[in-house]
Amino acid sequence: MSVTRLSVVGTGLIGASLGLAASRQGIEVVGWDPDATALVVAKERGAIATAADSVAAAVAGADLVVVATPIQSLPARVAEVLAAVGPTTTVTDVGSTKASVVAAASGSPRFVGGHPIAGSEARGPENANADIFEGATWFLTPTGDTDPESHRLLHGFVSDLGATPIAIDAESHDRLVALTSHVPHVLANVVANQTGAGKIAGHEPLANAGGSLRDMTRIAGANPKIWIDIFLDNADAVTDALVEHRRRIEEVEGALRRRDADFLAGWIGEAADNRRRMLDRAYNDAGALHRVRVHVSDEPGVFAGITQALGAERINIEDFELQHISPERGGTLSILIEGEAEARRAATMLEAQGYGVSVSAVLDEG
Repeated sequence: MSVTRLSVVGTGLIGASLGLAASRQGIEVVGWDPDATALVVAKERGAIATAADSVAAAVAGADLVVVATPIQSLPARVAEVLAAVGPTTTVTDVGSTKASVVAAASGSPRFVGGHPIAGSEARGPENANADIFEGATWFLTPTGDTDPESHRLLHGFVSDLGATPIAIDAESHDRLVALTSHVPHVLANVVANQTGAGKIAGHEPLANAGGSLRDMTRIAGANPKIWIDIFLDNADAVTDALVEHRRRIEEVEGALRRRDADFLAGWIGEAADNRRRMLDRAYNDAGALHRVRVHVSDEPGVFAGITQALGAERINIEDFELQHISPERGGTLSILIEGEAEARRAATMLEAQGYGVSVSAVLDEG
């Protein structure tokens, strides 16, 4: 069994992106959203073929219904959809927390919770992108009551979109994302607020921010309409993770008071190993990655010129980021290249074009 008719309840960024991806697979997509403007934009973008005027109309005859509304309204909306669908329709959601929505499904055999690890800082159907699910992890949270056929249907649908479905129970999912997503957002806000709280001997810390602070606070101040709901819905798991975080901070505090260099060496080494494990999942050979740092001016065409020059030499860019310093000083373009020889070749070529360049092994940075 496969999905031929999909209903998307909530046509924001994720819902509309799902619609685009499903439409590309030849699936008929019907959408509904309480925001009439979002629904119009989703239809204009081709994310949905039909804009329904009610939830009931949207889900009628669907093989699969995806509920893609904000976290706060998700449990009630899932319950509403389950009450409206027929006995052969599978229902899922895309919320970033799972325990509350699984509870709202009240053991329905047709419901399978879902959470694609995809998206962006952008919002709304105007920013929808069919490719955001390609290669993404997509958690599925079936229960002992779940109909195996519904699980298979959703598993196949997710796979067809290019994502990797992974089954996990709802409570474990929420503890996992507390560590990998929610607590990092908490800590980014804490660091940003602590740094911005005052001056040191008359100096403004934020005015003297270096790369470490920029990296640590990239996600600070994220959309409160989304993140307040996430923090509160997953409050228990986030609180538990913060308790463990506090214990580890206290260990470091103790080591600093004791001037315990051995503890600090082991602590940093453990972090380096864990970072490498993370990078190994993202790249073919994390140990071979080298960072080519290029000082660039703040003017049009500079980035395009560098990437075109590397492409002409068949030098592959594994990843990149741009740190802007100021309009007067420009910034630093960091390019990840696999293999020291290739990184050195890129540096030599860019130096010949007048750029200031440095090269370092990613795993040796510190």
